[in-house]
Amino acid sequence: MLATGCKSAPSEDQCRQLLNYFVDLEFKKAGAAATSDAMKAEIASQKKAVSEAKEHEFIEFCTKRIAKERVECSLSAPDLDAVARCDETK
Repeated sequence: MLATGCKSAPSEDQCRQLLNYFVDLEFKKAGAAATSDAMKAEIASQKKAVSEAKEHEFIEFCTKRIAKERVECSLSAPDLDAVARCDETK
């Protein structure tokens, strides 16, 4: 869905937040669960690496091509299936 005007475009901060949320949901879906402090640190490090690798490209796409309402819906979604439903309702 394309943003139709400046008011409907999400901010860079919202897009960064969405990227980090997507990474969290993907790791959760993949079954990444930490049972020790060392595992928690490793998972956090992996999430950070993924976010940093995709950040520039994702934020540019997000701020120019995704409506603010879709970003807000996605950020409130409890899982990836609910995120997909945000596309259906907007």
